[in-house]
This record gives sequence, C-alpha cells and structure tokens, in this order.
Amino acid sequence: MRASDSMPPPADLLEQVREQCMQPMPGELDGIVQALHTRLGDALVALLVYGSCLRNGDLTDGMVDFYALVDSYAHAHHKRFQQLANAWLPPTVILVRVPAPDGQILHAKCAILSLQDFEAGTGSWFQSYLWARFAQPCRLVYFKDEEAHKRIHFALAQAVMTLMGRCVANLPDRFDSFTLWERALSLTYGAELRPESADRPGQLVRHDKAYYSRITRAAAPAVKHIAACAGEENCYRNLCPPATRRGYERQWRLRRIQGRTLNVARLVKSFFTFENGVDYLIWKLERHLGEPIVVTHRLRRFPLVFGWPLLWRLLKSRRLR
Repeated sequence: MRASDSMPPPADLLEQVREQCMQPMPGELDGIVQALHTRLGDALVALLVYGSCLRNGDLTDGMVDFYALVDSYAHAHHKRFQQLANAWLPPTVILVRVPAPDGQILHAKCAILSLQDFEAGTGSWFQSYLWARFAQPCRLVYFKDEEAHKRIHFALAQAVMTLMGRCVANLPDRFDSFTLWERALSLTYGAELRPESADRPGQLVRHDKAYYSRITRAAAPAVKHIAACAGEENCYRNLCPPATRRGYERQWRLRRIQGRTLNVARLVKSFFTFENGVDYLIWKLERHLGEPIVVTHRLRRFPLVFGWPLLWRLLKSRRLR
C-alpha cells in the first residue's frame, strides 16, 4: 500500500489517537523535557514518549524512550557530521540523565528526527521502522504550536493505517483486532534485529487490547482490503485477492532484508553519534536476554572491530530475531 493509495485518516481515528497521546504523564518527566529543550533549543518541535516505561508506568525501570521532532537537522545539530549522519540514516540517538524529585536519576534515550521525516516514515516509507513504532500507543508531552500538534496527530493516525494496510494480506480470511495487531507486530519485529521473546507482540497487544480494538474499528473503513463483518463485533474480512497476497508476502521478505541491514547500519552509526553507545547497547542486550555480557577493554575501545563476534554469536544462537 503506497501512501497515495490510502484514504485520509477518518475523524474517529484521529480522535482516538488524540485522546491516547494527550493522556497525562507523571510530573517527573518535566526534568527530561526541560533538559531536551535546553539541548535542542528552538529546533525542537515536539516530544513523544513511547515504549516500555510508558506501558508499565515506572519511569525508573530502565530508560524512558523519547522521540524529539525537530524542524531541521541543521538546526538541531551543531556539527556538520551529525547533521549529515542524521539526514542519511535517521534517527540519531542521545542520552539524557536528570535527577527526579525523590533523588533517583532518570535516564532517557531520545531519538532525534525531523518532523518531515516523521511524516514520511509513518506514511510512505517502505521500511517499517517508524510506522510500526508509532502505530502503537505513545504520548505527546510537548508541541511547539497548533500546526505541529495537528501534523503529529495526522502522522500517528497514518501510521495505524499504514501498518494495517501493509499487514492485512498476511491475515486469515476472517480475523479480529487482536489477531491483526499480534500478526502485524510479529511481522514488523521480524523486519528488525530485536532481542525479544517470540510472544512479545502478543504481550504488547494484550496490554492495550481495548485501545487496539478501538483504533481498528476506527481505521478499517479507510484501509484497502479490510471490511467489517456485518452484525458482528470486532470481526473483519480480508478481501485481498491471491495475487495481492503473494505480492505483499514478497514485500515482507524484502522488508526483512532491508530492515535488518538498516539495523546493522544504525548500530555502526551509533558508535560515532551515540554518547556512551557501547554501554547503552550492552545494557539493552542484557535487559532483554536476561544474562550478563562481558565488556572487554578492547570491545569498549574498538567496538567496530571487536563487536562483530558478539553480534554473530547472538545471531547464531537466535537470541536476536
């Protein structure tokens, strides 16, 4: 499904997205928001929160995941190399640490992305990197003005429609919202190198099951090849003809190759652009794998040379899927 093939997001979907992303967040986030304001200055257009800390409501459990939308990479980054790196392979990630009112240190991982790339990535990019993430619940904790506010809500609704439209061909002839989103997230997880358990997509959908049911109902009338079953609650039909299904299956095979290649490229890029990148990547792997990873002096000094054996070992043991 190309962006030009889809209808604009229905008003009900826009409203569902707006209600979800405008829900209140803990006041402890204020320090991180202020730190990002200071870091990015007038370039900052909006801040979105998503990920595990949002789902479990504990800001001290790991790192809070932010997306900082900026007006341009030239405005957001002082160094020419950083500007080019973010434009070539967005996003670029920075770490933020601020004290909480109770004395604990809050850690945030913030991906910097232009608003223009955010809109393209949720609507027209072939790779699922952005539309897979932002079809899921998030919070808009800052926006610069009303125009940015509307553009972001539109892009979030577009992410829902993009994911549904590109995954419907892989669904059974009849399905409910849980089946749709579990299968869709499994496909998008498979298009990246992620240290996640096989049942992770199902866990995510169950956590926000009512929300996924509502946005499926709101988006379905505007998504090609999906039709609601008359007289049945939360039941849909897959109208994709066999030739279309085969074509979409080929697209997902290509997306899997592309996505994993881009993951490796972003990993390499992070060693040059991500502050304390090795520490973060090791922490992330240990958190998902449930076991310690030894960080040698050589690995810390030369990650591009000595990190490959670790990556190969994880791939070979199928710890990265």
